[in-house]
Amino acid sequence: MKYRSVFFDLDHTLWDYDTNSEHTLIDLYEAYGLFEKGIHNPNAFTKSFTEINKRLWDAYNKNQISSKVIRNSRFKMIFAEFGLLDDHLADRLARDYLEICPTKGELLPHALEVLDYLRPKYQLMIITNGFNDVQYRKLESSGIMGYFTEIITSESAGYTKPAREIFDHALKLSGSKNHEAVMVGDNLEADIKGASQAKIDAIFFNPAEIDHQELVMHEIISLKELLIIL
Repeated sequence: MKYRSVFFDLDHTLWDYDTNSEHTLIDLYEAYGLFEKGIHNPNAFTKSFTEINKRLWDAYNKNQISSKVIRNSRFKMIFAEFGLLDDHLADRLARDYLEICPTKGELLPHALEVLDYLRPKYQLMIITNGFNDVQYRKLESSGIMGYFTEIITSESAGYTKPAREIFDHALKLSGSKNHEAVMVGDNLEADIKGASQAKIDAIFFNPAEIDHQELVMHEIISLKELLIIL
């Protein structure tokens, strides 16, 4: 086999962030009576979260903000879009979102099938920019913790993807040379360019088939394609 180790991103690659997040947000919308507080459309609420959350994570991945800013700011920013000024309530939603969302266990299609296929053949590891406590609970809730020999977060490594250092750290822990490892992820900047900087092969998971101009070694729209590539 060409590779010894397969590194996976977690959110949007294995763990179905969009579905789990949407279910959590609807739970919170109903629990806190946000309709009565002026947010009259739950779909608009979840859409606002998706857009603001993406902007904040993009900034975090570029080392422009800290993880604390994401935790503390996103619901305040969402409320502001709806003209709702209630920092106390925003803080309660922020706390509850981080408590509830990681307990949701939806995985992306074929994730378990692929992990079952790969585990006997390769050393599997997670490299994620997510928060330590949150990412570990996601792995436990979705039942996939046992597939991975190492869980590397930006918090534990001290570096954020796409920094080469976090990939070098993964290589060191895996005992693999860079040509013996491959990265699978959905983010062109954090996962694919980051792996490339560390001279690690990469597979771009692009289920939405977004247009881009990047040269990638492999591009897949379904995780099931890994059964052929690997």
